[in-house]
Amino acid sequence: MKLTGIFTRRVRGFRVVDLLALVVLLVLALGVYGFKTLAGAQSANTLTVERQIAEEKRRVRLLHAELAHLEDPARIERLSTQYLGMKPVDAQHETSVEALPQIAERGTKP
Repeated sequence: MKLTGIFTRRVRGFRVVDLLALVVLLVLALGVYGFKTLAGAQSANTLTVERQIAEEKRRVRLLHAELAHLEDPARIERLSTQYLGMKPVDAQHETSVEALPQIAERGTKP
């Protein structure tokens, strides 16, 4: 069969080249439909992930605010005084760096 026979041969009243073109057209149409469906699913998935990212960012901001509250020096001072009985160091208990070895020696003697 020659290549020109494809253009002239008929099957049930249709030329073979017309049937081949119809098959190619159907395959392309189904391919485009499939890719469009997949793209729509990816788009929906992208929106879901973006919403999750926004929610996580909101939670991170909330945690930063809570951490700032928990690390507030005034709050820590109030809690240490209230629950641990701690208070600021008196001036008579302060020392210099040079006096630290002497204090360490006194602390190790029985």
